[in-house]
Amino acid sequence: MNGADEADENGPGRAAEWGWSLFESPVGPLLLAATADGLVQVVFHATPGVTRRALDRLHARTGREPHGGRGAPGTGPWAGHLACAERELAAYFAGDLRVFTVPLDWSLTGGFHLRVLRALAAGVPYGTTAGYQDLADRVGEPGAARAVGVAMGANPLPVVVPCHRVVESGGGLGGFGGGRETKRELLALEGLLPQPLF
Repeated sequence: MNGADEADENGPGRAAEWGWSLFESPVGPLLLAATADGLVQVVFHATPGVTRRALDRLHARTGREPHGGRGAPGTGPWAGHLACAERELAAYFAGDLRVFTVPLDWSLTGGFHLRVLRALAAGVPYGTTAGYQDLADRVGEPGAARAVGVAMGANPLPVVVPCHRVVESGGGLGGFGGGRETKRELLALEGLLPQPLF
């Protein structure tokens, strides 16, 4: 996975052109946003209010108005990344994709969070889980299990960077920015939990 490694001197994503679209998924609508470098954000439960707030935050961080809209990513250097993300998400939710290849723009995160999210993306494959402590150990910070939890909650690219695969050491689900029911559904999709009855 590639993309911007660090924020520039003006702040994360400053002055980057970007576009967005909505993707209807089995866990509800997802807001997808991308820059020329790659997919930059995935937002769960993209109701009109959630979508507006997410777009306003991205506008404030980038200093640029968005392009695209509901189901229409528009044209620009980001459009191919949005189309790729939509294709791959559709295949993932259909059970036909296990590894995302859409390029990623990491500019909405940095430092420890970036290290942990990269370790998660590279080292916790489809159908497996990791504990918070395990990820802390992987990035060489054995005392930082709680900070790993914070990094998971701040993940700007859920599903694609699979924070749903991080669980408590005692077997509990742990928290999840998209809600515990969404986490259960994603883990069930990957064969890690029984499918919900209804």
